[in-house]
Amino acid sequence: MTQQPPKSTFSACPHDCPSTCALEVHFYPHGDVRRLNGAKDNAYTAGVICAKVARYPERLYHPDRLLKPLRRTGKKGEGRFEEISWDAALDLIAEKFLAAEAEFGAESVWPYHYAGTMGMVQRDSIHRLRHTKGYSRQFDSFCTNMAWTGYVAGTGKLAGPDPREMAVSDQIVIWGTNPVATQVNVMTHAIAARKKRGARIIVVDVYETETMKQADIGIILKPGTDAALACAVMHVLFRDGHADRDYLETYTDCPAELEAHLKTKTPEWAASITGLDVSRIEELAQLIGSVKKTYFRLGYGFTRSRNGAVGMHAASSIAAVTGCWKEEGGGAFHNNGAIYQLNKEMIEAGSLKDPAVRALDQSLVGRILTDDEAALLGGPPVKAMLIQNTNPVSVAPEQDLIKQGFAREDLFTVVHEHFLTETAQMADIVLPATQFLEHDDLYKGGGHQYLMLGPKAVEPPEGPRENIFVINEIARRVDSKPHPGFDMSARDHIDWLLRNSNYGTLADLEAGKWIDLQPDFETAHYLNGFGHADGKFHFKADWGRSSAPNKPDDGAIFGPWQTMPELPDQWDSIELADEQHPFRLVTSPARSFLNSTFNETDSSKKKEGRPEVWLRPEEAERFGIEDGAKVKMGNRRGVVTLHARYVATVAPGTVISEGIWPNDAFEDGRGINTLTGADPVAPYGGAAFHDTAVWLRAV
Repeated sequence: MTQQPPKSTFSACPHDCPSTCALEVHFYPHGDVRRLNGAKDNAYTAGVICAKVARYPERLYHPDRLLKPLRRTGKKGEGRFEEISWDAALDLIAEKFLAAEAEFGAESVWPYHYAGTMGMVQRDSIHRLRHTKGYSRQFDSFCTNMAWTGYVAGTGKLAGPDPREMAVSDQIVIWGTNPVATQVNVMTHAIAARKKRGARIIVVDVYETETMKQADIGIILKPGTDAALACAVMHVLFRDGHADRDYLETYTDCPAELEAHLKTKTPEWAASITGLDVSRIEELAQLIGSVKKTYFRLGYGFTRSRNGAVGMHAASSIAAVTGCWKEEGGGAFHNNGAIYQLNKEMIEAGSLKDPAVRALDQSLVGRILTDDEAALLGGPPVKAMLIQNTNPVSVAPEQDLIKQGFAREDLFTVVHEHFLTETAQMADIVLPATQFLEHDDLYKGGGHQYLMLGPKAVEPPEGPRENIFVINEIARRVDSKPHPGFDMSARDHIDWLLRNSNYGTLADLEAGKWIDLQPDFETAHYLNGFGHADGKFHFKADWGRSSAPNKPDDGAIFGPWQTMPELPDQWDSIELADEQHPFRLVTSPARSFLNSTFNETDSSKKKEGRPEVWLRPEEAERFGIEDGAKVKMGNRRGVVTLHARYVATVAPGTVISEGIWPNDAFEDGRGINTLTGADPVAPYGGAAFHDTAVWLRAV
């Protein structure tokens, strides 16, 4: 008798979203995946997932999915390939990698990756190849640098109150993030608090997002001015007796010095910087000061600015002034990364990492591939690349330089992908990859506290292979140093990691599906002391010597860090508008895309419409731009063509372009990251994707 496939199973969402949702996977009787739902028995996911992941079968069974290894036959970028066998592809990759190493040294090979999957086995095994061969390392700078640095500057540790406590809060301040689009479970718990407790939801952002539309109060300020708003709020808290002086004396480093510093940071001062009315700032401060159980949910968006670390530190400081850390449903949360103490030696071969090997900045890929000596850190040119889990020709800044670099005929590029992305079209070899339901992996949630299993649920089509297959097969062909991780399956890796991190076994995790690692209340709320050596929350940030979670291994400090304010303050290091560039552009995430993932599916493209730039009607009219008109938007980095849309609820002098759209969705094939800069942000690097000055004109 033929065995019937299961009706459902469990998994975990692999995508670059702090929610890392627990999933229920449902099947048709013939075995194909039918739909995905949020797991009801997971306390954070609570049965809710975003619509794009619920529609995952559209991506899994997409007719354009890559199914065979391909070798380029045309010019780079033309998209002309021929099918070859896996063995032929892997042999050619090894031949080219070995040739580059022989002529230019091992550092001329650069394995390049990021967060297309957040699974620790499939994502991070690329480091095992990197470290055992001495290939160039990667300095990660796309996402977290400014946010984590700013948060840890205050708390001393990348952790905070249980995110599920939003459901028992009396007030939730969602600052600089749009969770309706990017982490829907934040809204699940915030709305639960409103329904059960009458909690107020306040959203701070640079335009009226879908999250702000669901809020009780929306605060729309100019991008890059969050620190000014935070300082004015704290000024009012001290002025009007809302500061918890007992808490400040016990748990913070210099409350008297902060109070004196804030004397001049009045609502009037902040209004001139933020574009807000004085009354709006006063109202926000009074609401925060009068509600003790206020939960600050601090996002990434407002930190993707040249002053982002300062903005995060200032916003997180508010909770220390009110002392709301003491309350269940209170405190300031950004990410729980520090609670996961994982031994990833078998995955990454970290014991073989050579700190003398250069770490190339992933955001500077355009400069690196066009032989910028500073970006190359004094080492050899990059002659070969293996790219997994990212699409730099679309998502990285300074896109014109990137295209120029990837077009080099002397650069051998391998891309392991699901679809023929913009980066894959520039490759010499394209390898088809499994999707997350077709392999085993292990996940952790930065936005919550679960360690989660994502077991293989379905067989992949003939052709695609998982990431670790590619890593292990290349390693065998390029004479890498021996390491037992190359002989382990994904399940072996998961079991080894769990056992050696004291989290049980794979069998235990399969039975339980996830492990709740949330620290106890006193630890999570820092009632036993903050993460700094003195146990205090630091209002006085030590930018030059802080041990940020993602500080470069060599201790490098970037940008004008010496001018960063010690105490919370507005820091005018942003790319300011001027006469030639009168607008400041924010490239916010769209609800139906996730970076460049899902922008290949018809449903997501239909829901998003077309690439647009949103701006205030009165500002558009001043430049002769009609609603719906085709416009060009540009700066010294390049020019893009898209359509204008009148939106009254955008901060003054600000334009918004939600995406990331495929490059070919734009008339001239130049995507939005043509305009964004790659210069490393103070103090520990990162790309300022939401900090761009531009001009606009009608076509």
